[in-house]
Amino acid sequence: MEKNNGAKSALAVLVAINILNFYDRNAIGALTEPIRKEFHLTDTQVGLLGSIFTWLYAVVGVPIGNFADRSSRKTILAAGIVVWSALTGTAALATSYAILLFSRLGFAVGEAAVAPTAASWIGDLFPASKRAAPLALFMIGVPMGGALAYFFSGPIAQAFGWRSAMVAAAAPALLLIPLLLLLKEPERGAAEATQEHAEKGWKAIQAVAKIPTLWWIIASGALLNFNMYALGTFMPAFLSRIHHVTLAQSGVDTGITYAIGGIGGTLIAMWMGDRVIRSRRNGRLLWAACITTLAAPTAYFSVISNDLVAAIAFMTLSYGALCTYYGLVYSSIQDIVAPAMRATAMSIYFMAMYLCGAGFGPLLTGRVSDLMARRAADAARSAVLTDAFKAIGLQQAMLMMPLFSVLLGVVLYLGSRTIVGDMNKRAVAVGLAAVA
Repeated sequence: MEKNNGAKSALAVLVAINILNFYDRNAIGALTEPIRKEFHLTDTQVGLLGSIFTWLYAVVGVPIGNFADRSSRKTILAAGIVVWSALTGTAALATSYAILLFSRLGFAVGEAAVAPTAASWIGDLFPASKRAAPLALFMIGVPMGGALAYFFSGPIAQAFGWRSAMVAAAAPALLLIPLLLLLKEPERGAAEATQEHAEKGWKAIQAVAKIPTLWWIIASGALLNFNMYALGTFMPAFLSRIHHVTLAQSGVDTGITYAIGGIGGTLIAMWMGDRVIRSRRNGRLLWAACITTLAAPTAYFSVISNDLVAAIAFMTLSYGALCTYYGLVYSSIQDIVAPAMRATAMSIYFMAMYLCGAGFGPLLTGRVSDLMARRAADAARSAVLTDAFKAIGLQQAMLMMPLFSVLLGVVLYLGSRTIVGDMNKRAVAVGLAAVA
């Protein structure tokens, strides 16, 4: 019982850290419009604020993850919290677009410590048959953190300015460091029935790269996060431009999408994740493929709708379908990777996912938005790029989301075709019987 309570306490702290992680990550998305207007930015420049963070996050994540497989995950995570909080606050001091970019780069270094260390830690707290639910709960930080960022940042910015909203985002995570340092870090492989050999350093990277299913999962992560980061960067702006809501209301409406859709999707994944694998060993990826595909039609109807309530309702359904991904797919990674290489595997996954997906979601969406806005202005023979043309451009750019949702479902299905073989290879490596 004491061990179980310790696992629950550790999970609670890690979940809280991830919630604040995504609060700070999404805060700048909630503030897109006032920042764009103060610094006279194009949508491409707005998108770069989201993309530049992910590029550095991806690159530094691999050495941090590899280091976390050999060192104290607790210490690495605590240091990451300090760095990301400090750089979030730095954005409030920005006097130029360049300083904003710098703050996002430094912020990326701190946040890159979270996912590899926490996912590895959780994998050592819970056995494989009970791992989907805690991992899904950990990833509830994505919608919960996003919801809190949008609920609070928009109204704070409307009342006190966007700089005050960034300061409000920076401080809370520091309060979790003492709780984190009080936790007892588990031994690597503590939740496994048997111990297995695992490579270290560069050999660990090579070993992880030889797992076929991991590449399908990496591709799926890129497609998922193209949508997630495009949505996080531009949904408040979309609501403001298309449906003409205030800055505060755009934050609240986006927060509703994140809270209801994200929590609902996460709860579905928690309920399904450890059940479907009992009847089908590839059940997690197979169901993830089916559910995430539903995000395509719902996103389409959200973007084209002229009714605010319908747009929010459809986007909530779309976001909820995408959020089932975390509990179903992250637990699948742990099924095919040895415990002592999990932080390395997660960091490789995040590097490719962010470089190829999240890194281009905001930037490409912003670029397409600018191009479509210019096209609309040219069609109207207008030399001035008004807010009306910018609204048309952004609406057309966000129609990329349904396409990427369909591709996501296809890639996850292909991953479901190879995962049983990779699970059997791992079973053979530890002397267990392979199962069809």
